[in-house]
Amino acid sequence: MKRLFDIPYHQLTKFPNDKMFTTKKDGIWTSISTSFFIDLVNSISKGLIAKGIQPGDKIGIISSNRYEWNSLDVASLQIGAIVVPVYPNISIDDYTYIFNDAGIKICVVGDKNLYEKIDSIRFKLESLNELYCFDNETGIPHWGELKTIGKDIEQKEIEERKKKINNLDLATIIYTSGTTGNPKGVMLSHNNIISNVLACVDRMPCDEHSRVLTFLPVCHVYERMLHYLYMYMGCAIYFAESMDTIGDNIREVKPHMFTAVPRLIEKVYDKIMHKGEELTGIKKALFFWAVKIGEEYEVTGRSLFYNIKLAIARKLIFSKWQEALGGETRAIVSGSAALQPKLARIFLAADITVLEGYGLTETSPVIAVNCIKNGIRIGTVGTLIHDVQVKLAADGEILVKGPNVMIGYYNLPDKTAEEIDSDGWFHTGDIGTFIENKFLKITDRKKEIFKTSGGKYIIPQAMENKFKESRFIEQIMVVGEGQKFPGALIIPNFVYLREWCVLKGIKESTKSNVELINLDLVIKRYEKEVEHYNQFYGGFEKIKRFQLLASEFSIDNNELTPTLKLKRKIILEKYKQEIAQIYNV
Repeated sequence: MKRLFDIPYHQLTKFPNDKMFTTKKDGIWTSISTSFFIDLVNSISKGLIAKGIQPGDKIGIISSNRYEWNSLDVASLQIGAIVVPVYPNISIDDYTYIFNDAGIKICVVGDKNLYEKIDSIRFKLESLNELYCFDNETGIPHWGELKTIGKDIEQKEIEERKKKINNLDLATIIYTSGTTGNPKGVMLSHNNIISNVLACVDRMPCDEHSRVLTFLPVCHVYERMLHYLYMYMGCAIYFAESMDTIGDNIREVKPHMFTAVPRLIEKVYDKIMHKGEELTGIKKALFFWAVKIGEEYEVTGRSLFYNIKLAIARKLIFSKWQEALGGETRAIVSGSAALQPKLARIFLAADITVLEGYGLTETSPVIAVNCIKNGIRIGTVGTLIHDVQVKLAADGEILVKGPNVMIGYYNLPDKTAEEIDSDGWFHTGDIGTFIENKFLKITDRKKEIFKTSGGKYIIPQAMENKFKESRFIEQIMVVGEGQKFPGALIIPNFVYLREWCVLKGIKESTKSNVELINLDLVIKRYEKEVEHYNQFYGGFEKIKRFQLLASEFSIDNNELTPTLKLKRKIILEKYKQEIAQIYNV
């Protein structure tokens, strides 16, 4: 197995699955088999050939997760086309740039809204010949037309094309959602991603009998690589209906594994804590006793007395947490950003295994990941995967070499040369260290570290993760480059804040967010919270002043990337008045 399109055929031979992909439609979970999937793939390949698609041509996909996405992906790859997946929630300017930079010839979108969005800028898209929709909408070309168009193409033409495709050939261009400037097209070969798939097999706590739930965007290399991995291992893949229904879908599917980003794990934790607050009497006391036990959890070196308390907590309290996650979850794999160690401790204590990993689009993506087999260390991203090398530069930057490192950036040879040195080491831009000479720990983004006017370095991401341990804080961004001291923009957890207001007899608890954050009692409470977390930092690192904000940073407001990372420069510009108030400018 050397090319990505070989993977479903491998599943058909080794683990044919009647529930290869399962989707909920009209309240009913409906599955397609491996053989159905491959038949669909071949019929779409024929349609693309009939439409004149040649090896090297670009096919765009803009859609939420669905089996049609995977079908078009494999159908394109096996005839030598290059797949360009695009997020459904980016700006019109980014769409225009990506389409023209890549030279997309055919694009399939998920629904009517996306079709109308791309159609509205079609006059700007020089290379686009065809635009289809996965959903069947009146007056909009349906992607099923490709099957009809290609009915006279013979299977042997597909087979001939497959024979000519090398595993080092370009397979996909993934445009990264950079925090500034135009997106960069990361070129990944079949071998880049397949090497990652094969290296991650022994890290997976699942097999051909397992169910997995998918809801992170498959256009991101993280979830996409995992889809290939699930297919390779023969897992049954279930699609969550939406981000709003994840909790219900988890309870219905009872997945053995699913992936998440830290932001989602934080929200799961917040919901559990909210339910704990609603308890009364002995039940509430036991709940928070168990949480305290969880906060003290260590993977190794636990005392017998602690283990006895942990066993009681798991039986009385944490077993209910497991039921809320379907009761059969073997692991949640967390990636894309740093996970709060506190959350890792509590979930591991609850016997819910959270495996934090690390990687970048440019590394296909996995570099390291915690796993049950090789051991777990809280606060690290685990051990390196097979065939991947890491060394630390003099300034602590993580450099990576291996078969997973990208070909380069599309149409950007100078940028490629900046990121991959002459010896083949990719410069990640992340700062890290090794724990026990084995477990990789990420400490910050090199480009996000800043200096105060006193010349002291501040590592914002590490501080933000620590402060987000507070139940009062939903989001936070540390600021202060070139200033005398660090400050912060803080978005309260308004659900918890209102509960606190009610407990304190504050009548204004029903007021708007804007009114709430201007109450003296609320500001004083946040001063106390900041003071508490400041104790973990040296004098030059402490947050001296902050501003409360009334609304969350979001993708829709262009403050977060599609993978929920802070767009720091945009936030700095948008809230420059609030930041000016911090420093009395």
